[in-house]
Amino acid sequence: MTVVDDAFIAGLPKAELHLHIEGTLERTLCAELAVRNGIAVPDVPPFHDLTSFLVGYYASMQVLRVERDFYDLAMAYFRRARSQGVVYAEVFFDPQAHTSRGVPFAAIIGGLDRARQEAAGQLGLRAQLIMCFLRDRPAAAALETLEQSLPHADQIVGVGLDSDERGNPPLKFAAVFARARAAGYRLTMHCDVDQEDAVGHIWQCLDDIGVERVDHGVNCLEDAALVARLAADRIGLTVCPVSNGWVTSSRKVPELQAMLEASLLATVNSDDPAYFGAYVNENFQAVAADGAVGRDDLVRLARNSFEIAWLDGADRAGYLALVDQYAAHS
Repeated sequence: MTVVDDAFIAGLPKAELHLHIEGTLERTLCAELAVRNGIAVPDVPPFHDLTSFLVGYYASMQVLRVERDFYDLAMAYFRRARSQGVVYAEVFFDPQAHTSRGVPFAAIIGGLDRARQEAAGQLGLRAQLIMCFLRDRPAAAALETLEQSLPHADQIVGVGLDSDERGNPPLKFAAVFARARAAGYRLTMHCDVDQEDAVGHIWQCLDDIGVERVDHGVNCLEDAALVARLAADRIGLTVCPVSNGWVTSSRKVPELQAMLEASLLATVNSDDPAYFGAYVNENFQAVAADGAVGRDDLVRLARNSFEIAWLDGADRAGYLALVDQYAAHS
């Protein structure tokens, strides 16, 4: 199969649904914010798996102190994403990583939401915010964060679960997510790649939590019944190929192709691009470079991203029409 031209990927309209805004903190901006806030530039030690990655990830975000910092961080991502064909994004943020350092919740959401609104007006990129809970902290802390968020609920579309999965199954947060659903939030959860009991965790997401999407979720392929359930319920999966290659032994591109062949609503996303050196276009390029994923598959991945996005019917149809029009004339 012929490798798809990078120019086609660059122009393909996309939604990005698995993107940690703190993971877009490039070293240049990190240094700039450190100077502005009068602190040392944090070190990022080498990493080889999820646990070692998180060490540098949390160290770097120490430079995020005030509302302006969160605004600058988000705007830098939105500009980069728009230049790569992203027209819609649902962006994760980790308030506990900041409020635990004394940063007010209002400063975090204030900076991110201002950037979100300006991205729509200035860049033509619509974005929504997803608040993630840190799974390696107690469920009670997540519930406290959820309560903090409620005065800002009109600025947050849903909740997720991230950070270190070891010993922290989805079920640990069942009551928190039930409360979030009652408050009107949409639900997603990370099920990271090649973690202990990865398949069992995905089942918990479906049966005990009732998520609409699973972030990562590649290990679903190990259970045919689980694949059938995901397909039947049209549960979205937000796959991050380049990220996979950093924290596991493989980018999991053959697995991504198998997910498409099984009629799963898989998508391609960049996760923490400042750390993995690949924004969304580079992730699409990595998939295409495998040679087995062709042009039609890439279009399908782009369509899937809008199919599973938290949009109303009219907006979804408009974005899907953009993809189809591009594919027909490129």
